Amino acid sequence: MEIKRNYVIDFDSTFTQVEALDILGEISLSGDKNKKEKLEELKSLTDRGMEGGLSFRESLVQRLKLLNAKKAHLEPLIETLKTRISTSFVRNESFFEENKEDIYIISNGFKEFIIPIVKELGLKADHVFANDFVFDDADNIISFNKDNVLSSNNGKVEQLKLMDLQGDVYVIGDGYTDYEIKAAGLANKFYAFTENVERDSVLKKADHITPSLDEFLYMHKMNKAISYPKNRIKVMLLENIHPDALKILKNEGYNVTIYTGAMDEEELSEKIKDVSVLGIRSKTQLTKKVLANANRLIAVGAFCIGTNQIDLDACLEKGVAVFNAPYSNTRSVVELAIGEIILLMRNLPDKISKMHDGNWDKSASNSFEIRGKKLGIVGYGNIGSQLSILAEAIGFDVYYYDLVEKLALGNATKCSSLEELLKKSDIVSLHVDGRKENKDLISAKQFEQMKEGVILLNLSRGHVVEIESLQQNIKSGKVRGAGIDVFPEEPKTNNDTFESALRNLPNVILTPHIGGSTEEAQVNIGNFVPGKIIDYINTGGTTNSVNFPNLQLPILENAHRLIHIHMNRPGIIAKINKILAAHDINIVGQYLKTNETIGYVITDIDKAYDTEVIKELKKIEHTIKFRVLY
Repeated sequence: MEIKRNYVIDFDSTFTQVEALDILGEISLSGDKNKKEKLEELKSLTDRGMEGGLSFRESLVQRLKLLNAKKAHLEPLIETLKTRISTSFVRNESFFEENKEDIYIISNGFKEFIIPIVKELGLKADHVFANDFVFDDADNIISFNKDNVLSSNNGKVEQLKLMDLQGDVYVIGDGYTDYEIKAAGLANKFYAFTENVERDSVLKKADHITPSLDEFLYMHKMNKAISYPKNRIKVMLLENIHPDALKILKNEGYNVTIYTGAMDEEELSEKIKDVSVLGIRSKTQLTKKVLANANRLIAVGAFCIGTNQIDLDACLEKGVAVFNAPYSNTRSVVELAIGEIILLMRNLPDKISKMHDGNWDKSASNSFEIRGKKLGIVGYGNIGSQLSILAEAIGFDVYYYDLVEKLALGNATKCSSLEELLKKSDIVSLHVDGRKENKDLISAKQFEQMKEGVILLNLSRGHVVEIESLQQNIKSGKVRGAGIDVFPEEPKTNNDTFESALRNLPNVILTPHIGGSTEEAQVNIGNFVPGKIIDYINTGGTTNSVNFPNLQLPILENAHRLIHIHMNRPGIIAKINKILAAHDINIVGQYLKTNETIGYVITDIDKAYDTEVIKELKKIEHTIKFRVLY
């Protein structure tokens, strides 16, 4: 026979996001000149009472005295509280409706404002046990009903004794008085609810910390609103990713850990074992060896443009979706390119250095305007094409070369080969991606094809230019100036020494991989990438994924969403549908996309299904990953 379950839930800072008496104070003290000081004292009294540092009755007496409240203040209080019901409670409204006979609100708050709020989620008024206000003839709140056991110290324990609940009792709350129920032997377990407030003295006493109602329901296999509690999704962010990303991911409810620097292969292999989402920039190498230890990983965010630091094929084989920020720092890189070209054309790096040494070298020698000069752009993607527009606007004649057919913007001229571009250009600016075919794209042969006295910029990838050849051509004068922002080997942290054959060469600008490192770009990236990851976790959408087939999905309504990632083999979707048909499950929507390596199938089905279905779908041959959303 199944044992009856009873759920005892606190009200203030549990059912609602706030302490009701604190909100009442905001209302009742609105015209008080000492409002700020009184509200701070009110909050202090609340916290001390909840943490066990002050007896509950004494806390209540002092708070009511401070409030100076009237019955008329209760209506605006109730309207405010209706908008402040805890997010996870609203999300799981079906839990309250289906279990209302077994849910009890036991609070040291007051029935006058609690009953109207809990009824919003379908709970019964006679299952609310709380204090009562005492009013005078002028409807001032002057006290509380001292005969009510909940007005006394240890009141929740005495109330539970009177109720004599049969079966298992689970307490969900945020205060010390909630723990006392368990301590008195009247509950099976006490769950410290931390969605709205965390109290260290309470957390130490809890059987389990539940950051949301989703966590509690998941533990008891009662979850219906979401398939997996977000607090169990561990996110690790490396390399000083912008604080906006941390804020967005934490607000979504994820468990986020941050590290300021990059990690080497060994350290990352160890740290990644229980991580679901990894966020990196350009220094961290996500290798096959690291991914072999990443059995919980479902998504990677590259908080930059490039993804050559990530083994995309290995990610595919593990069913890990990768997202980047292809447009977010475009403007920043373009502005740096324009600025460096002007500096190099005027030979300013050397003149600036001399000035710092005390040398006054006033001369027009080797100093030129940019107007009318030929700028050759290698790679006409997001950055190259925007550079083309700005460069033309300030007087350049623009030429470009790209392996892929790209429409010329403005008056730019397309070159049919790299050699053609190199022979024509006074300045060559590289904006190609990090694919291995681009290694040493510019080496001895290409330098021979360039004009005498050419300016070279590489703000793309470190391995694109052969450094020794560049060094030799700078020393010979063939290359009159260079701006290099990326290098084949770069320090992992700001504390490591930068070594390069390009140091201390004439008219050379060396920058520490900061092409996209502006406040604006980092804000853009910090906001863009988390959004893509959250959408993938919440809906299965893969728009803008670097390695997955791109699918933009409708919002899931009244259905389960089955996400099946598999090796691209014939007949997989037929096997999925055969299993669903065998269990008489209706498909309400289905979406399929493939690439050369994997197939990505999204199937929305009616709510009701046998859990055996999931086991069978996971056993389909060539399955890589499977998860359920609802």
